[in-house]
Amino acid sequence: MSPATAASTHAKTNQTAGARRIAAAFSAARAGGRTALIPYVVAGYPTYDDSFAAACAAIDAGADLLEIGLPYSDPLADGATLQRASHAALRNGATLDRSLALVARVAAARPTVPIVTMGYANQLIGGGDGRERARALTAAGAAGVIVADLTPDEGAPFEAVAAAAGLAVVYLVAPTTAPDRLRTVAARSGGFLYCVSLVGVTGARSSLPPSVRGLVAAVRAVSPVPVAVGFGVSRPAHVRALAASGADGVIVASALVDALGANGTNVEAMAALVASLRAATAR
Repeated sequence: MSPATAASTHAKTNQTAGARRIAAAFSAARAGGRTALIPYVVAGYPTYDDSFAAACAAIDAGADLLEIGLPYSDPLADGATLQRASHAALRNGATLDRSLALVARVAAARPTVPIVTMGYANQLIGGGDGRERARALTAAGAAGVIVADLTPDEGAPFEAVAAAAGLAVVYLVAPTTAPDRLRTVAARSGGFLYCVSLVGVTGARSSLPPSVRGLVAAVRAVSPVPVAVGFGVSRPAHVRALAASGADGVIVASALVDALGANGTNVEAMAALVASLRAATAR
């Protein structure tokens, strides 16, 4: 695909109905003087009904957008907590079809909050271009999709089918992303750009790297879409620091799964953490 075609594809990707819903959520948070809060739940963890309850509770506690992880057998970007949750969901019968059914159920129950799904190339694209999966995600009510191991170098075919389906494709950048590369990835991301705060896998941490403020500034300077920061974000203090740094959004994943407790069913504790994180989003 030529650079001109790729640029055209991106323009379509970021102008989909899904991308517009995502942009509206970020705009509403910004208008309220806040950074957007994006909690994460694992589809089917520990069971289908439990994950539905967790998703609705996270939204009711203050989510501006919701990220739903699609359980996968080899989640390379995930740390121990999310790997454990993903594997437990699979053991308890989670499949991609049931995960999509969960997305549809949450989207119907809480239609005002955009849902962004997160998965891996093998499960979402496989050996083709991902056309049917992109259509299925949109039909379920997803506004966007993060394919954790997909890069823009290989992503143009999937971007094209996702754009046709009305779905935003969200890419990731990291502290190790070179400046020229950062511009390229940012220009191709639809809906928002996922800024990984540290080098490593997901997982709640006691503190964020001191360099994260500079990272956020550098990424926002070149990104045409909102910038949401994730990996390691687990405490209200982290959210306050990221809001002060200018981040458009914060993504919290492992800490929420941890809050669900050893059996994954303590929805009240998870919702309380979401509420405390939401209270810290003011800029």
